[in-house]
Amino acid sequence: MIPITGHTQLTALLGSPVAHSISPLMHNEAFHLLDLDYTYLCFDVNEENLETAVMGLKTCGIRGFNLTMPNKNKIVELLDELSPAARLIGAVNTVVNDNGRLTGYNTDGVGYMQAVRDAGYDVIGKTITIMGAGGAATAICAQAALDGVKKIHIFARETSRFWDRTQKLVENINATLPCQAILHENKDKEELAQAISESALLLNATSVGMAPDTEGSIIEDTSLYHPDLIVSDVIYNPRETRFLREAREAGCRTFNGMYMLLYQGAEAFRLWTGKEMPVEEIKAKYFSE
Repeated sequence: MIPITGHTQLTALLGSPVAHSISPLMHNEAFHLLDLDYTYLCFDVNEENLETAVMGLKTCGIRGFNLTMPNKNKIVELLDELSPAARLIGAVNTVVNDNGRLTGYNTDGVGYMQAVRDAGYDVIGKTITIMGAGGAATAICAQAALDGVKKIHIFARETSRFWDRTQKLVENINATLPCQAILHENKDKEELAQAISESALLLNATSVGMAPDTEGSIIEDTSLYHPDLIVSDVIYNPRETRFLREAREAGCRTFNGMYMLLYQGAEAFRLWTGKEMPVEEIKAKYFSE
């Protein structure tokens, strides 16, 4: 590996929990392969201490950092500038520090849609259902609409602090794009059943089922699964959540969040370094099943 020097540029992941993340392996290997004097670390930071952490890292001259749950929305108020996509979504997963000016980007949607293609599926012109209204969910919703998905059902809790923001995103999509987006209340089981029955893809974009709390599933009624349904999870630890296992056992095709992580990371890597991540080498070493 490249030794850390007085010139090494720091990049990082801020979230809670983060100990399970493979982002350090992925980015540090890419830095090594391209002989770049950078390093990537994980910091367990939640919403309560996010501002303090960001100000400290900014003062120390960090080149940039990623955000994971629960920080993707909170970070927005701490930044100097947002990319157009991040502004539309209201969530950020990548920050670039240019001489003390912090700019937020969102690469989750691009990463997820590339992961769908990598898994061998085509959802363009079709209907999908997304469970959740947090940063990942809204990023994927926006990118899916931009890419040409025909209809998007989004299910969330009406009491969620993200509800109003997601409603605004839905209204914006419906006003500006040919995609139809609909926001539903989680408790409406009839609407959920109808949405899944007409969907080509069902996505869990929440943290339900993520390690260490692996017993939960965003879908409790497994009779909703049908053989034509592709079932996906943004979670990659564990690699097969209860949600994915039960869908697979019901005859659905499934895939996890590993390749979404890879491709959103590749875009962050480009933003920080100006270089393209050697994706095929990283995929072969860290993302093979």
